[in-house]
Amino acid sequence: MYYLTAHWSASWVAVAAYVVVAAAHLAGLRRMLAASAHSGQDEPSARQLRREAWLFQSGLAITVLSIVSPLGYWTDVYIWVRAVQALMLAFVGPALIVAGAPWLPLRRAFARGSSAAAEPGKADRADRVPVFLRYPVATVVAFNVVWLGWQFPALLDAAHGSAAVSFADHVTYIAAGILLWLQLIGSRPFSPAASPLRRAALIVATVGVGTVLGMVLVFGNGVLYPVYSNSAHHIMTVLDDQQLAGAVLWMGMLPGMICGAVVVLTQWLRDEESEELSAGLDRLLTQRKSSWPSRPGLR
Repeated sequence: MYYLTAHWSASWVAVAAYVVVAAAHLAGLRRMLAASAHSGQDEPSARQLRREAWLFQSGLAITVLSIVSPLGYWTDVYIWVRAVQALMLAFVGPALIVAGAPWLPLRRAFARGSSAAAEPGKADRADRVPVFLRYPVATVVAFNVVWLGWQFPALLDAAHGSAAVSFADHVTYIAAGILLWLQLIGSRPFSPAASPLRRAALIVATVGVGTVLGMVLVFGNGVLYPVYSNSAHHIMTVLDDQQLAGAVLWMGMLPGMICGAVVVLTQWLRDEESEELSAGLDRLLTQRKSSWPSRPGLR
């Protein structure tokens, strides 16, 4: 109980950001629910909006709790706890945020007056693909650079001793994670630029990078993070802590990546079935030419 109740962090930046974003999302959601009740044509169903709201609010809460809860304090004591926090900030929280599709409610929240509610289709159109979704390979490469970069001893030591560097660590994890999941599973009204099979390949590549990182930490014989040599390691050595952190990073990313792969493969199968159905309907509706001559003559 002591580990759950002690060492809560008063990170006012994280708390203030959470309150503003959560409140804006709920305000925009209320507008969308009202518009859905009146029109129902251009709006998602109320049930879908509520389900997405739960996902987004859960992801937002997980993200801020991983910073202000005792988890944030123990990241400076144990390497494996820092690995858990990294997974929460880069994989779990962003995945739920993207699955919650908060973009339209947030846009509604900051829309002037009732113009967005009066013309929902006009306000919510995505006429062009945003810049951050046009380059899926570059986005995934950038995520893996961020993911690996903060595991290097120099950057990890800097984040361990500086609040500013630690803040940059958290922000880049969250931003890179959101962009990654936008590319992999999409988030209404944004659709991934890559095809499902290409996204599956990007998932495999990301898992491969995480596997290499985990193997380096798990099977390494040297201490990479001597900054964690503290009195808390009187039972578990720093090397044991480092190897446990590698296992957490290695195995912890797999459930999210597997779920993402299932979503992508499901989309691929659905697209394949739609193409086959369309091709079949085209064959049925296309008028066939008769093999018999229109004006048979005498033989």
